Amino acid sequence: MIAPEEAKVSRFPGSRIAKIGRDAPHHRFPAAGLMMELMADTKYHDPKLRLNRIYTKAGDKGDTSLVNGRRVPKDDLKIEAYGTVDELNAFVGVACVSAQELAATSEPLAKLASTLVRVQHELFNLGSVLATDPGSVHSKQPQVTEADVHQLEKELDEMTAELAVLPSFVLPGGCRLNSELHVCRTVCRRAERIVIALSRKEDVPSEAIRYLNRLSDAFFVWSRWVCLKLGVAETLWQPNKAASGTT
Repeated sequence: MIAPEEAKVSRFPGSRIAKIGRDAPHHRFPAAGLMMELMADTKYHDPKLRLNRIYTKAGDKGDTSLVNGRRVPKDDLKIEAYGTVDELNAFVGVACVSAQELAATSEPLAKLASTLVRVQHELFNLGSVLATDPGSVHSKQPQVTEADVHQLEKELDEMTAELAVLPSFVLPGGCRLNSELHVCRTVCRRAERIVIALSRKEDVPSEAIRYLNRLSDAFFVWSRWVCLKLGVAETLWQPNKAASGTT
């Protein structure tokens, strides 16, 4: 992912100059007229970037640039949408590291860690589209598609088949990775709400909303599946364990 404040990027042979930056709430999606080379043998273009400067002060007055170059206020709903997707990506990274560490003693967790890395790439692809005005998205720009949605549905079905039927809602906990995945779930739900709000102002790909919806469900299933594979009991919601339930 990219880093700080509208950094200038060096020229690569045969490529255009691109500017990128963190000039957005969560600091990491492309900004200021992002242009990359198209790769004929891939579905999406690959980034041809090299950061050689971290800050430029271009966002000091409270605005930032979209991928296509239009300047908007930093508190614009569009910025909030892809900024929240970026926030989610950071939390997924935390969960991924936990899964990788647990994989040393629980082989199934290696599969989940690999899946979470894939999700991070998909979230960045989603951010690419959200950070671009609808009419400026080009044919090979990274984005989420029905293939990404269907893959999540396939994984959801496979893992749900291994899980016991729930007699109640579950509380985050049991192990650290379970809790981290629940944090991902709730941030994903917030991202979904913001993208839905954005869709009332401008055209948003329907796949973007469906992807976030399935992904939040996936985080819930993954959190339960982790407890199963680690042999950790899930914490079920019991209303009468509240202070008011014992008086």
